Amino acid sequence: MPAPLHTKDEVVERLLAVLRRDGFEGASLSVLSEATGLGRSSLYHHFPDGKTDMTTAVLEHLGTMVESGILVPLRAPGDPAARLRAMMRAVDGFYRGGKDNCLLASLGIGVTAQRFQPRVARIFGAWIAAIAATLREAGVPPARARVRAEDALVRIEGALVLARGLGDAAIFARTLRALPAELLAD
Repeated sequence: MPAPLHTKDEVVERLLAVLRRDGFEGASLSVLSEATGLGRSSLYHHFPDGKTDMTTAVLEHLGTMVESGILVPLRAPGDPAARLRAMMRAVDGFYRGGKDNCLLASLGIGVTAQRFQPRVARIFGAWIAAIAATLREAGVPPARARVRAEDALVRIEGALVLARGLGDAAIFARTLRALPAELLAD
């Protein structure tokens, strides 16, 4: 038997790219097979429940990426403003400067919501909690910190949608630059 072409992590990364681009419903098994370099039978061997298992694996991977790339900088010691700016740089990289779709947003609504919403909610919830904790450390009252953290994700996600819809990544960049100071403002 030949050696596998890609590690499991590489396969999941390729699945993530397709799901970001095409969404759950738009990602056909043919496209997923082509992207991963695995035949359909191999995909089903690794993911017995098909696209649902693939998407679950992608969400687990995405949760790990958010944890290490976005939440860890927020939880690090140091100046809250610097930590928020570090988070924004990570978010910018995560969405390739506003060029990639948000898989969390697409999986949390529509046909797939019932299937994946709890996992999506955990990831968004952890992100909101980490931003709110950073804001509380900066002296923002707890209730206001929570609302600002939620509003931060609304702004990030909204800027991403608008930037993609208008084909203008500058909208996303401008939002990420402005948010740290706005979150910490009195």
